[in-house]
Amino acid sequence: MATPTVEERPGPARRLSGHLQGVVAYLREVRAEVRKITWPTRDELRRTTLVIIVFVVVIGIIIGIMDVIASRVLIDLLGRIFR
Repeated sequence: MATPTVEERPGPARRLSGHLQGVVAYLREVRAEVRKITWPTRDELRRTTLVIIVFVVVIGIIIGIMDVIASRVLIDLLGRIFR
């Protein structure tokens, strides 16, 4: 007795085999795409990390200054209203 082909299998077995083929095709495509990636060098990574850290610190300082100004304005306004 020969092993049935995918087309000869009953419904669920045929669907499972089709899904597995889809998963295998997807993983092959992922592997092909990952091979296309150009990874940064260590120096590029260090420079971009430094730029991001500086940017975050500067934005943090700006937001902090805006918070202090908004707090003082709000406290002053509320102080005038409730006197």
